Amino acid sequence: MRGWRILLAVAAVCAGWLPSQAQRLPGGVVPQHYSLLLVPDLSAANFTGSERIELTLTRPTRSITLNAAELHFIAVHASLPGLPSQSFPATVALEENAQQATLTFERELPAGPATLEIAYSGKINSKLRGFYLSRSRTNNYGVTQFESTDARRAFPCFDEPALKATFSVSLVIDSSDTAISNTSPVSDNPGPVAGKHTVTFAETPRMSTYLLAWVVGEFECSRGKSEGVPIRVCSTPDKVRLTKFALDAAKWDLHYYNRYFGIRYPLAKLDLIAIPDFDSGAMENFGCILFRESELLVDPKMGTLPARKDVTTTVAHEIAHQWFGDLVTPAWWDNLWLNEGFATWMENKAAALQHPNWRFEEDAALDLDRAMDDDATSGTRAIRWRAETPAQIDSLFDEIAYDKAGAVIGMVEHWIGEERFRRGVQQYLSAHLYANATAEDFWETQSRVSGLPVDRVMRSFIEQPGLPLLELRAASGTAELSQTRFVEDAQPAAPEAWTIPVCFAGYDCSILAPGATIAPPAGALYANASQKGYYRTGYSPELFQKLIAGAESTLRPPERIGLLGDRWALMLAGRAPVGEVLDLGLAMKTDQDPVVLESVLDRLSAIALNIAAGEDRAHLQAILRSELRPVYLGMGGYSEHEPDTHAEVREALFETLGKAGDPAVLAQAGEIAHQLIEGHKPADPNLADAAVVLSAPHGDTAMYDRLQHVGERTAQPDLRETAQRVLTRFESPALVARTLEYALSPEVRSQDSPTLIGMELTHPEMQEQAWNFLRDHWEEVLRKAPPDSGDRFIAAAGSFCSVAQRQAVAEFFAAHPVDGAERTLRHALAQIDQCVRVRQTQQPLLREWLAAHPAR
Repeated sequence: MRGWRILLAVAAVCAGWLPSQAQRLPGGVVPQHYSLLLVPDLSAANFTGSERIELTLTRPTRSITLNAAELHFIAVHASLPGLPSQSFPATVALEENAQQATLTFERELPAGPATLEIAYSGKINSKLRGFYLSRSRTNNYGVTQFESTDARRAFPCFDEPALKATFSVSLVIDSSDTAISNTSPVSDNPGPVAGKHTVTFAETPRMSTYLLAWVVGEFECSRGKSEGVPIRVCSTPDKVRLTKFALDAAKWDLHYYNRYFGIRYPLAKLDLIAIPDFDSGAMENFGCILFRESELLVDPKMGTLPARKDVTTTVAHEIAHQWFGDLVTPAWWDNLWLNEGFATWMENKAAALQHPNWRFEEDAALDLDRAMDDDATSGTRAIRWRAETPAQIDSLFDEIAYDKAGAVIGMVEHWIGEERFRRGVQQYLSAHLYANATAEDFWETQSRVSGLPVDRVMRSFIEQPGLPLLELRAASGTAELSQTRFVEDAQPAAPEAWTIPVCFAGYDCSILAPGATIAPPAGALYANASQKGYYRTGYSPELFQKLIAGAESTLRPPERIGLLGDRWALMLAGRAPVGEVLDLGLAMKTDQDPVVLESVLDRLSAIALNIAAGEDRAHLQAILRSELRPVYLGMGGYSEHEPDTHAEVREALFETLGKAGDPAVLAQAGEIAHQLIEGHKPADPNLADAAVVLSAPHGDTAMYDRLQHVGERTAQPDLRETAQRVLTRFESPALVARTLEYALSPEVRSQDSPTLIGMELTHPEMQEQAWNFLRDHWEEVLRKAPPDSGDRFIAAAGSFCSVAQRQAVAEFFAAHPVDGAERTLRHALAQIDQCVRVRQTQQPLLREWLAAHPAR
């Protein structure tokens, strides 16, 4: 499915609060098979269910505790194989806070096999979790989302990942509806009453409860096949024309993964389904993957390249999970990173092979850079982190589990070699088929296969928070490399140390052990070949100047992204002046790789927006205009056959010049935006998106109305999202208020509401107004948004940059605590502190740099 302190202190805190909140099942029961019959009523938003659970009792007992939430038990009884004619009724005691039900029997049940039979009912909720209701313009849909702990909202179950079982599902649904589940239908018969039909699905493989899924409603699908496996990509009927691109991607991925993993896809079919209302990006249910519409549906000709890339990587991510996560599952959620980190790393690997010209390697370098930025505060967490309650488990689905874990896996593969790493993956999966595994199982297998200390490297990155800084210093005609922990928020460095595979381009990697130094190979300079290592690098002044001089000629695109990212991070930490970032960025202004150039221009714009103020900002913007305008003009105008990379570079320069106040660019942007609003094809369509972004801040009500109309009426999910998000760019207080109210209206799906409010919170010009709205409408906002959205609003508040704003955030969330978001709040407050400190320390240094660079 698409921040820490010293470990000793964390352990002490955890020891105080985790046991009192623990919600683990007491054990003694091993489920073997679930037989489920569900009768949903989509118009009334409720359902009834009957369930048969075949299980094994590991010890005699009079009670069985399982998970249940928001369900009504009608009748419960048990039976034993040796006493087929006897039934043992149970009383039910619900523990709502623990989301558990304890079934108590009059007599003791012996150890061994037993069967539970349960009749129950529940509501089809509107919370985008459990069994919930989704709506298109014309139809209702019943949808499931069970990860991480919400299967218990659809049926009583042993809802822990290690308690795997097989499942048989039957659904009684309206005659006009179809049903899709993990496996293929084995029967579809009319009845049991007029206007209904009953669809029964084949038994699933052994799997965790959170991977079970079903959807009910009117779907249409495009169909294909890969390696003999039927594949469907399904959507609401009005969007089926947008399913072809994802179908081609899925066919390619299934073929590739069969070979990469050395294990054939284990189910008889694979369905990918776009859901109108879906909170996360996608969910890897075994054989029945569900997606947010914008993550699966795209026009292969009219869709933008970023939209097509997003669909490509999301499909690759979720299909990778069919092996890594579904076939073999972590034993508990503390190893969630093993699922998500692997799939995050694999998505770019697979996508880059499928579309070698789409620069996924550079995208991975950007992801690595963002992950390290997020991991560089004293409030970060370790990758493997204990969680017991549903809220604590949900809080683990963050950048650390996805991007950092994926980067660490990519670093290990780069070090030991692709083929040895692949053999280790294959042996790990083969040893744990249809079962559960731990992080130790994974890295011990890789150590054995490679003959290298993978276990020591991975343990050091998985079990302790933060990241290292490698510093390269000249020493007596040579150089030496050493490590410390890198922390951006001016806290004292903690004593963590890592076992690091350090790779210089063209040379074998060397292991930098804690407390040691290594001498780089003769002639080596950049200490992170291909930008695969999860560490920041710092260089003594003379070495850094050599890197700047040769950046475009000697460094590969991912390395150029890394060099700039490292210098930016050192600047945030107060270990480098902002002028060095400006010098490096301007030295790279003619870079023709669009991903590299966009990273450069984003940094330059961020300095102008977040560090410079008043006359300094005007001065810096004038320098940016004078430096970038000749580069932009040198690229020429629009050509119908303009290569994608050329168009992307030209658009990036155009947008940055507009943000810097270039009058000619702003005039051109206004003209293009006007043409779009009037329904005409713009004279330069490749600048259309940037033109709208540049025009929106000072746009009028007519422009706002047009974009809102496009967002509500278009059938293209990516265009709908883009149009909605541009609404957050308007700076008129009246239109800001309108956007915030709109986010709570029925016209905006609940999944999109937090995005609109969060984006308003992150724009400096609208922050205060958005914060006041959030504070004054907090309960209404939470009712509209999906259940875990409080965490997202806290994270967005981390973009604030004043002492007064920090105090307001701390006080508000102390009075309105968000369950499971304690670490997110600490992290957000640390980010605000950092922003305040960076402004204080870097503004004088920026002024010095500006004094040496008069505007022309």
